[in-house]
Amino acid sequence: MSPRRVLWVAGTVELGTLALLLANLATIHLPELTRVLGPVHGLAYTATVITAVLVMGGRHRVWLLALIPGIGGLLAAPAARLRPATDDGWR
Repeated sequence: MSPRRVLWVAGTVELGTLALLLANLATIHLPELTRVLGPVHGLAYTATVITAVLVMGGRHRVWLLALIPGIGGLLAAPAARLRPATDDGWR
């Protein structure tokens, strides 16, 4: 799986868990659901930021977008397009 795809998946999981947490808070507020989704959301957010740092390739915009809670991973995935390598091997 490409790093950009991993970033997209982690961003989708992050957004989905955040939406479920907010829906739970606004409606029935089950503590058990919060206990499960809270750590999953935190892990997805952390995975999004770490993946963005690993694929940024010298572009700070990628990991800065990933820092935005909720939608950061989905914004960073298109910005993480891989650049073609130059002749000297540096990007």
